[in-house]
Amino acid sequence: MSGADDVPALLAGGGAAAETDRPLLTYCDDATGERTELSVAALAGWASRTAGLLHEGCGLGAGSRMAVLLPPHWQTAAVLLGAWSAGLSVSFRLAATAGLPAYGPGDDEPLDAVFVSRRRLDDWLENVPDARHRFVLGLTPGTTTMAEVPAGYRDYLAEVGRYSDSLPAYASIGQTDAASVDGTTFREWGSVALETAGMLDLRPGDRLLVDTAEHEHPFKWLLAPLAVGASVVLCANLDPTTVAARAAAEQASHVLG
Repeated sequence: MSGADDVPALLAGGGAAAETDRPLLTYCDDATGERTELSVAALAGWASRTAGLLHEGCGLGAGSRMAVLLPPHWQTAAVLLGAWSAGLSVSFRLAATAGLPAYGPGDDEPLDAVFVSRRRLDDWLENVPDARHRFVLGLTPGTTTMAEVPAGYRDYLAEVGRYSDSLPAYASIGQTDAASVDGTTFREWGSVALETAGMLDLRPGDRLLVDTAEHEHPFKWLLAPLAVGASVVLCANLDPTTVAARAAAEQASHVLG
């Protein structure tokens, strides 16, 4: 993964899966029993719809800035890859930094969009940044829309389904454009993703099992596997005593616990 242009390229069928029907991302939640598998084609569709929501629905693109207050989840992957495919700069708020008043250099400027889970909206209400477009995600099993949507927010699942699962041709995104609001470029993010994959010893065809409670930054659970053509199994509420059995059942070659 060398730059922004590789985001849509990976989702179009490169990198992680020449076989587009094999699982690229599997999400499991031991608390709810959810198990969701997404192939390259399925994740590409969700990312494309998200890009359409941002670009066509909100009028956002290169130079626009958004915050993501979401835990590791298959819908989080769709939001991030869709935002980058549309050329947006992204800022993260991880659980460990929930009390921080700012997101990084330049983050005191107004944001164009924010995506937040319902749980984190409830927990961090006063720390959720203001933005012109605000979306909330219930992150419940399946793709059911929310019965009640908080005032001032739109339900991501209700909105994103209106857009095409084929990625439109947007303005060219340069490798030196900002992928994050602190100015880190797409090229720099790609380099870090490859370095992270190297540290994890990931290779094409590998399958990485991740304990979401321990590894929240998308460099590890999303970008590093994509960068080298590996797939990922995200495990929420994972019982530490069952990690070995889960890894064997998922045919995971690597475990990030």
